[in-house]
Amino acid sequence: MTLEIYQFPARSDNYGVLVHDPESGNTASIDAPSAAEVEAALAAKGWKLTHIFTTHHHNDHTEGNAALKAQTGCEIIGPSGESEKVPGIDKKVGEGDTFKFGKYTVEVLETPGHTLGHIAYVIPEAKVAFVGDTMFAMGCGRVFEGTHEMMWNSLSKLRKLPADTVVYAGHEYTQSNAKFALTIEPDNEALQQRAAEVDTVRAQGMPTLPTTIAAELATNPFLRACEPEVKAALKMNDAPDWAVFGEIRTRKDNA
Repeated sequence: MTLEIYQFPARSDNYGVLVHDPESGNTASIDAPSAAEVEAALAAKGWKLTHIFTTHHHNDHTEGNAALKAQTGCEIIGPSGESEKVPGIDKKVGEGDTFKFGKYTVEVLETPGHTLGHIAYVIPEAKVAFVGDTMFAMGCGRVFEGTHEMMWNSLSKLRKLPADTVVYAGHEYTQSNAKFALTIEPDNEALQQRAAEVDTVRAQGMPTLPTTIAAELATNPFLRACEPEVKAALKMNDAPDWAVFGEIRTRKDNA
């Protein structure tokens, strides 16, 4: 029996995600944007919440923690680096830690930058990663608490995941990300094609997530800061990768 994943819209532009192991009956919510929306998703699927996997402390990812824990007794797992900011946390995890979720092993990557303690959850056997606000489709999170170099190092960890890894992220920002990406690489044919596809999908009111590592390596300017063609486009041929990333992030911040 394979892992079941259910993505649903939450708040104004968040995504909630439920992960269900039918063999054990375990169900995890990736973050908890709001208790009511997670509860509605659980009811729609007929699943009982057993865990919350928190990626970082921001309120739009943790607002539902306390209410969901009170209602279900679920275990809240979250980043050790900012555990004091995660409501209801039971288990603190960091780089290199693993834990069992039913028959699956969940691996933890520390991906600081957006926040200092941000983590991602990877389930290699299911070829899936839950990256919170570290990376979006054709984008990445704002660098609120860390540095550009720190965020680049975090994205570099995600770059190294198998290309067929399916990636779930925290927000539906893809259409605006695509428009910005084209200002960095207007001649990238894969990006041109994907941007057109995203416009079609969004016009139909459909989600653009999940994505894959392969798609991001081909079209995400933030992940591509190390590529010679991106450096050349920015006239930063000899600059370190993190500095190129920093230039792209600064341009996006000011767009």
